[in-house]
Amino acid sequence: MAQDNNLNGARQRVKVTQTAGRDALGNFAPEFAHLNDDILFGEVWSRNDLLSLRDRSLVTIISLISQGITDSSLKFHLMEARKNGITRTEAAEIITHIAFYAGWPKAWAAFRLAKEVWNDDVKGDDAKARFQREMIFPIGEPNTAYAKYFIGNSYLAPVSSSQIPFANVTFEPGCRNNWHIHKATQGGGQMLVGVAGRGWYQEEGKPAVEILPGTVIHIPANVRHWHGAAADSWFAHLAFSVPGENTENVWLEPVTDQEYSKLGE
Repeated sequence: MAQDNNLNGARQRVKVTQTAGRDALGNFAPEFAHLNDDILFGEVWSRNDLLSLRDRSLVTIISLISQGITDSSLKFHLMEARKNGITRTEAAEIITHIAFYAGWPKAWAAFRLAKEVWNDDVKGDDAKARFQREMIFPIGEPNTAYAKYFIGNSYLAPVSSSQIPFANVTFEPGCRNNWHIHKATQGGGQMLVGVAGRGWYQEEGKPAVEILPGTVIHIPANVRHWHGAAADSWFAHLAFSVPGENTENVWLEPVTDQEYSKLGE
């Protein structure tokens, strides 16, 4: 989308120039090409003194994902959204929010394209950088505030603090948190959604459950449990805090090497 500047009113209007319609359909459907290039982009998208290009990108990707349109047109508009200032973290939050209204499978399909669009934000070729390229959510910073409750290194990236607070938690291979309990007198608990890699979740007295991308784990309040990465894989999950009354997170003893080594047997 080439852009020419033209002042119009209080906000600067940016003239949007598009040729995709004529490039692809100029000979076959010239009127459609005209409507696409000259009306949709040349007039509607160019009214950015009324609604910014960033906002128009946001509206467009939400509309496409909600309809289940996850082909090249969505990838194009994700690329434009990035050009128009939507960051990797914002894209992840936008698609996550859409998932609750438009459907989980549609969000997963959109995430696959979004990862491609924002992948070159990640520099380096070490194991951490390669893992970051597998997911749209950021790895975040070292989880120093809770490091004493983990064996191995973990990372925390808060995604949202409104409505239902949640974060992306990333574990290096072999990293796991201690046994713990999400206490509540009513409601409460936690929900985990696998994002990338392979991990484990285990409730006391039950076999461990493997977590893969797309796996959803519902953790009731007042249940003793732990979760973390497989020994041979980086792992990331979204952690949603379920609202409740008199909630408290109680950390207990570590998961021993003996317990951990028995996983999958």
